[in-house]
Amino acid sequence: MGKPTGFMEFARASLKVEAPADRIKHYKEFEKTPDAETAQSQGARCMDCGIPFCHGEYGCPTDNLIPEFNDLIYKGRWRDALENLHSTNNFPEFTGRLCPAPCESACVLGIIEPAVTIKYNERTIIDRGFSEGWVEPQAPQKLLGTTVAVVGSGPSGLACAQQLARAGHKVTVFEKNDRAGGLLRYGIPDFKMEKWLIDRRLEQMRIEGVTFKLGVNVGVDISAEELIATFDAVVLALGCEVPRDLPLPGRQLKGIHFAMDFLRRQNKINAGDQVPDAISAKGKNVIVIGGGDTGSDCVGTSNRHGAKSVRQIEIFDEPPKTRPSSTPWPTYPRILRTSSSHEEGCIREWAVSTKEFKGNANGEVATLHGCKAKFEGGKFVDIPGSEFVWEADLVLLAMGFVNPVQDGLIAQLTKMGMALDERKNVKATFGLEDGTFATTLPNVYACGDVRRGQSLIVWAISEGRKCAAQVHRNLLAKLKTV
Repeated sequence: MGKPTGFMEFARASLKVEAPADRIKHYKEFEKTPDAETAQSQGARCMDCGIPFCHGEYGCPTDNLIPEFNDLIYKGRWRDALENLHSTNNFPEFTGRLCPAPCESACVLGIIEPAVTIKYNERTIIDRGFSEGWVEPQAPQKLLGTTVAVVGSGPSGLACAQQLARAGHKVTVFEKNDRAGGLLRYGIPDFKMEKWLIDRRLEQMRIEGVTFKLGVNVGVDISAEELIATFDAVVLALGCEVPRDLPLPGRQLKGIHFAMDFLRRQNKINAGDQVPDAISAKGKNVIVIGGGDTGSDCVGTSNRHGAKSVRQIEIFDEPPKTRPSSTPWPTYPRILRTSSSHEEGCIREWAVSTKEFKGNANGEVATLHGCKAKFEGGKFVDIPGSEFVWEADLVLLAMGFVNPVQDGLIAQLTKMGMALDERKNVKATFGLEDGTFATTLPNVYACGDVRRGQSLIVWAISEGRKCAAQVHRNLLAKLKTV
């Protein structure tokens, strides 16, 4: 696809970004959507590779038709490219900003040259689509008289709700927070994605017929039994919100917080809310425990607060800079990734085992004590003589999430007979065939992180769409029997 010789004629381009010294002064997005001419040349780099590994098992979880939309933007057929993109992805403006782009790791061109800028191209298509007024609500042609409750308004719940509403079902989304968006709203910093992008989609969904009930904690404000009795189908899209803790000596000290508590409060401040229990990194020695994206978001936020120092630590060894033999193409490689937050200022430490926290006379954390570690015999082993002590005025735990919240709704549903898997996720299968996404309770489905565990936004959207298709198919079958 694209221009047959494009990959030989055009070099890979990167998004233009604001300089680190300038962007840490604010919380706005600092990456700039590329111009059409540049995007067209990037689309031209897409090869006629025969088997496009960029989608399918190794590439895009939403099954984006990547060679096709690259070809369309190369030819200047922007509206057709938008239609192509929306056929597989409800929210490409989210994934075009936040996805780690496994599609690019699986790109055939990436074997010999820098991969095609697939994520870059996706963002360009959708941003242009909105600027040109091409993105319009898609109200259903007729209502089927069926009702569906979607619990949770993260990317999975939103994708599921939108698909079902467009198919003619009356959809109500329940969200425990005061604003819809879930992880997108309160877990992703504004400098990675501004929240008006979510609000724009929510307004589209309202026009399409979706009802949002905010500030409603299902399982507390309304029982599981009542929900199931009221709606023809219930979709669980609760996410995976229980953070992994670090139960070490000194964990109870003031100044040690879960990463999401830190990020959530800052996002609420950015939204104009009064946050009396805000967590500030200003003038502090910050240590972020966990080397993933959430940890990186804590780094960027701490830099914007004006932290004295920021250190991010990870128990695993430093990954290689190039693709290792253990993750050959087209698999997603474990390589060293430097985020924009790291570029703004951060000390990165690898193979570090935290042992304890010690505090001052006021009960506040003051130091982190640890040592170097190596993975040996299936476990991490401390390296003798490598002990150290670091100053730490603020410690942020960013070690991922273990499972969905077990009390409230999940507890009520399990008492009614809903099964959980060994990781305490809701038990349901993934796929396109009949029976997928269905829980062990009749008319109750699960999609996204509540089913698969902590994962990517792009996987959440994929699960929401596929779950919607299953719910729609089952509800239509019931209508035919009435």
